[in-house]
Amino acid sequence: MKLTDAGLKQVQEWKERGVALPAYDREKMIRATMQDPVWVHFGAGNIFRGFIAGLQHRLLNAGEADRGIIAAETFDWEIIDRIYKPFDSLTLMVSLKPDGTTDREVIASLACGLKATPSEEEDWGKLKAIFENPSLQMVSFTITEKGYALRDMKGEYFPVVRADLAEGPEKARHAMSVVTALMRHRYVSGAAPVALVSMDNCSHNGEKLRGSVLEIAEAWVKAGFADAGFLAWIGDESKVSFPWSMIDKITPRPAPSVTKALAAEGFEDMEPVETAKHTYIAPFVNAEVPQYLVVEDRFPAGRPALEKAGVFMTDRDTVNRTERMKVTTCLNPLHTALAVYGCLLGYTLIADEMKDVDLKRLVERIGYREGLPVVTDPGILSPEAFLKEVLEKRLPNPFMPDTPQRIACDTSQKVPIRFGETVKSRLANGTAGELEGIPLAIAAWLRYLLAVDDEGKPMEVSPDPMREGLQEALKSVKFGDPDSVGNALEPILSNPVIFAVNLYETPLAGKIENAFRGMLVPGGVRKSLQKV
Repeated sequence: MKLTDAGLKQVQEWKERGVALPAYDREKMIRATMQDPVWVHFGAGNIFRGFIAGLQHRLLNAGEADRGIIAAETFDWEIIDRIYKPFDSLTLMVSLKPDGTTDREVIASLACGLKATPSEEEDWGKLKAIFENPSLQMVSFTITEKGYALRDMKGEYFPVVRADLAEGPEKARHAMSVVTALMRHRYVSGAAPVALVSMDNCSHNGEKLRGSVLEIAEAWVKAGFADAGFLAWIGDESKVSFPWSMIDKITPRPAPSVTKALAAEGFEDMEPVETAKHTYIAPFVNAEVPQYLVVEDRFPAGRPALEKAGVFMTDRDTVNRTERMKVTTCLNPLHTALAVYGCLLGYTLIADEMKDVDLKRLVERIGYREGLPVVTDPGILSPEAFLKEVLEKRLPNPFMPDTPQRIACDTSQKVPIRFGETVKSRLANGTAGELEGIPLAIAAWLRYLLAVDDEGKPMEVSPDPMREGLQEALKSVKFGDPDSVGNALEPILSNPVIFAVNLYETPLAGKIENAFRGMLVPGGVRKSLQKV
């Protein structure tokens, strides 16, 4: 059995294996999508394939839509060559239930996958044609938090951004430059309205997207690559909107157990691939069942009927409250704490960490005692019920192959929101001194950057755009020598770019320093948990 358009014609074989197939004419959908596209998505990875693409798939199945999505990849073009093209842009979705059973479905809503770069002339030409078409209603994104960042921890442009600003739209490389270049093409082709919708797992994601796009647009106008009307158009939210959103669904790396099970049942070519850029991806996506998407309903050119696919379409305040609930309190801070501690203590599964009494108590403290008292109830979801589901069902799910090493990626980009927002709220009400779990998690992250585990053995540190600078700041710190810390933490803890506040102006810096020193001896990481 092959996951291809031709392979899907063996309907009985798929049904015998319990796989749900698309109920619509896929060839007709692809023709309509390419002729009059309505939706382009940047970021062709698992959260898109396993969640967002499934929303349009559901609408197509129900007859609520007749066009699909065009996927555009700005970072790892191998995904298109090795996962999209060989499988006709189909995805086998495997939903992992806590009881060990699975639901399986072929997601067929992707019309095609394209490489979003001017260096790929054919694909770039197709993207330009899509962006000049007035039918386009929305451009969505799951490119991770770092995809929106234009500057390093010193506030200076990354080299690729400097090159893009100097060389203009036709040489765009950075994701934000690529999008701005395509938007400039839409402007000169008639300036039809459109919504740019970040669906990334970060606070105020629409604001981040808008800020980066406008910054590049302004620089190109000053350099003569675009006229002033372009900046006025893209800055007018009645014409180009940047809705905020909150997304939640854990889509980990492909699990060997799922790969093995699929192969045993006769599914062909399901083995994961690792690209040159270290993306680990497979023709299937394995993920948890719970999923949430809340989107600000501002679409100047119209939109798909997403509410009929289970999306909460609402106002910005509700999105903001829901996002704050999840990202700053009920899930993401717990994930980050488990990630850095898990790496230090030798864990390779988040679910196994939840069997560790010390770690379980840490995240319960951060969630229930430190976060919930300052969380804002969004009204559409109960924070306490959401947190309870996370702690009792989602994180402990033994069939979710999610690793602390994956979650630990790009932690510098996550800390200001996942921990900083609760810190700011506690500072505002005078209770920051009560925090113990959050400063401990921050100390553990800094300890993790030393690249040795709790026993002093070498340990790999996950990718992070600030890793080099942070490790340079900590180079004088030696495992086994707490006195070697000196003032090494000062430039980090005082940096509001990293923590959203200067932690030396709070009661927390001292707690973090003391915990960090205690973690520099063998077994110190474990003892730090037991103390709190």
